[in-house]
Amino acid sequence: MPSEHHPPSARNVMINIRARTTQRDLIDKAADALGKNRSDFMLEAACREAENVLLERRYFTLSEEQFEAFTALLDAPPATNEKLRQLLATKLPWE
Repeated sequence: MPSEHHPPSARNVMINIRARTTQRDLIDKAADALGKNRSDFMLEAACREAENVLLERRYFTLSEEQFEAFTALLDAPPATNEKLRQLLATKLPWE
C-alpha cells in the first residue's frame, strides 16, 4: 500500500501466493470494481489487514522502566483541552 513512507516506485520485492481459481476471480472482480489491478488491490487489502492485526494487539511486553513510564502516563490527569471542553458543553441539536 503506497504511503508517504513508501512511494509506489519503491516496490522492489516480489510476493508470490497460490490461490484457487474462484478466489482469483473474486479478487479480480473486486479490484475491477475499484478500478485497480489485482496486485494493487491485494497489496492494499493485505496491508490494511496487517495494520488492523497490529493495532488490535492486546498483549505487549515492556521493560520495567517502560512499564513504569506507561503507567505514569495512564495515572496522570488528562491535559487541559479547551476545545474538547467546549464540545462536551455544547447542547446537542436534538435536545
